[in-house]
Amino acid sequence: MSDLEFGGMSIKEVEMDGKYKPPQPHWYELYAQPCVAELLGSALFIFIGCASVIENVDGTGRLQPALAHGLALGLIIAILGNISGGHFNPAVSLAAWLIGGLNIMLLIPYWLSQLCGGLIGAGLAKVMTANDRYINATGAAFTSITDDGQIPSALVGEIVMTMFLVLAVCMGAINEKTSSPLAPFCIGFTVTADILAGGAISGACMNPARAFGPALVANYWDYHWVYWVGPMVASLLAGALIRLLIGDRKIRLLLK
Repeated sequence: MSDLEFGGMSIKEVEMDGKYKPPQPHWYELYAQPCVAELLGSALFIFIGCASVIENVDGTGRLQPALAHGLALGLIIAILGNISGGHFNPAVSLAAWLIGGLNIMLLIPYWLSQLCGGLIGAGLAKVMTANDRYINATGAAFTSITDDGQIPSALVGEIVMTMFLVLAVCMGAINEKTSSPLAPFCIGFTVTADILAGGAISGACMNPARAFGPALVANYWDYHWVYWVGPMVASLLAGALIRLLIGDRKIRLLLK
């Protein structure tokens, strides 16, 4: 025999066994660190987003907030995405869980981390910006809906725009067949496009955490429910679409 034997197994096989035995990840990396990343990423993203709205230079319209939100989200996903998946949005986390990209044990902790991050980001934006600008912008809370007649168009807009965003995340970062190393910036560009297209209709929130933080800090709750119902419905629809029709064989439930 070419290899020495020991206890019914060759020395070479013992070495191979030891070499390929994967180390067990620490519980902190599995459960706590992802939540810390979601808290930090949400706080940074919502801080930049709120500040861009509050300090919006006259004449730029939706361009300044659109670029700030999109660039900030893309960069933060690129930095923290390998730790938590880079959701920073309860609607994205719900869709990720629906298609098998998130452990059910982390769904509620992710939501809490994202909402707390939104509160921290909105609070930091209030501290940093001038008081008169903060008041004029209502703390970057969403004020596009001013009467009940606008609700249908705003709700449809939030559903469609959030579906676009959720599909960009799930198909670009989770679905193996379509995943891309450019996913962080594709996701950021999706946010920019949505704000440019639908900012005047609903504010193009697409993110309950982005709505919650400024609403709580500025105490502005008019039509706030739209920014929860629209994104969460969109998340359910996008999850169903991926699970049933456009996901890869690992994710798709039918016609495998």
